[in-house]
Amino acid sequence: MHFEYAIVGGGIVGLATALALTKAGVTSVVVLEAETDIAAHQSGHNSGVIHAGLYYRPGSLKAKLCTEGREALYAFCAEEGIAHERCGKLVVATSDEEVARLDALAERARANGLTPRRLAGVELREYEPHVAGVAGLWVTETGIVDYKAVAAAYARRVQAAGGTIRTGWRLAELRSRPEHLELISATEESITCEYLVTCAGLQADRVAALCGVNPGVRIIPFRGEYYELKPAARDLVRNLIYPVPDPKFPFLGVHFTRKVDGSVEAGPNAVLAFKRDGYGKLSFS
Repeated sequence: MHFEYAIVGGGIVGLATALALTKAGVTSVVVLEAETDIAAHQSGHNSGVIHAGLYYRPGSLKAKLCTEGREALYAFCAEEGIAHERCGKLVVATSDEEVARLDALAERARANGLTPRRLAGVELREYEPHVAGVAGLWVTETGIVDYKAVAAAYARRVQAAGGTIRTGWRLAELRSRPEHLELISATEESITCEYLVTCAGLQADRVAALCGVNPGVRIIPFRGEYYELKPAARDLVRNLIYPVPDPKFPFLGVHFTRKVDGSVEAGPNAVLAFKRDGYGKLSFS
């Protein structure tokens, strides 16, 4: 079969790309997903947070796109009837050193167009009665959603607009022809296209290599591990509770996250994974 556009990767980025193309009037588009279902990896294995744009450098592309994407996602969820909530997030400082970083974070939040509320220690209990800290920052714009549900809604809209979604289609080879690109699957099925967009997530460097491109970097996979609170302990956490980020590490720190189904998770850590798409401790490839 021939398509104008082929997108490798049926996660939320690939599906959002396909949806944007259909909105631009493209109907000949196919999303090629290696697994038997869409959103099988990072799009379906995350904490489900709609980030406000709190941490990004003001004026940066990350800050701009996070702000625009946040509001677009809230609007999309409302249109589609997807369970979500603009529940807010509490960032908690537990030392004087962290208070200084918290105040800098508040300034950054305001510069990014957010409306944070700076809290003294005793005020923390208004938002999270079981939190212990010396100061806090309440960020109203943060929310929660099930991203697999968002991906499923994207897929429905793409198909309704004439697009095609193929699951169980793993790219094995790419051949460049004078008039088009030919994509060969692991089962030797052939698809041709005029334009190829790769949204392959943790396989992005490997897909780039199949396309004859050396990205100059290699993906080293890490796995985040979470604990889930017992149902009897869920009322200890109202919404989202985060620590003040430590600038020595590229992570937001271990935090409590309430999910849209009412469950509460604590995590993640970050451990080296021996398989890019493996989620068990013994998964390796």
